[in-house]
Amino acid sequence: MNPKVDFYFNKAKKWQDEVGKLRAIVLDCGLTEELKWGCPCYTFQKSNIVLIHDFKEYCALLFFKGALLHDAEGILIQQTENVQSARQVRFTSIDEVVEREAILKTYIFEAIEVEKAGLEVNFKKTADFKVAEEFQNKLDGSAVLKTAFEALTPGRQKAYLLHFASPKQSKTREARVEKWIPQILDGKGLND
Repeated sequence: MNPKVDFYFNKAKKWQDEVGKLRAIVLDCGLTEELKWGCPCYTFQKSNIVLIHDFKEYCALLFFKGALLHDAEGILIQQTENVQSARQVRFTSIDEVVEREAILKTYIFEAIEVEKAGLEVNFKKTADFKVAEEFQNKLDGSAVLKTAFEALTPGRQKAYLLHFASPKQSKTREARVEKWIPQILDGKGLND
């Protein structure tokens, strides 16, 4: 147990029993407990394996390379269609956590083996993401914008492409593109 992480488990919250039990299960698998992104994160030789986090409707154990696990029990959930690597196991009661303890340990040990083997998730390339017509028109009309966009990291490019393509209405997509052009020209991502 890492004392820096204790605050997360000591907070009075809806899922305190569940996350406490998840902590015990994960630590029993020999992983190192760290604090990352404000959540308990468990590593093997400095590589992230699983993370415990909680939401309003559930708490979860997130496997960073969950897409590479076999998921024989069919319990891994892809949070959204855009999540490529991570998968969650969700819980809404302490009984569910206790009931799945042996299964969770099996998945954790498999995740450790995935890391030992050096397996990597094949992420979609930026070119595989849909480019909103409104943004493509701006890129086609401005060599400066195109150069600035192409100079961004692939992750920043993908974030913009997803953000620009998600609205259903063209005028909303157009407004988003206009709003973020200065940020792109400054070489910054959505969250910078």
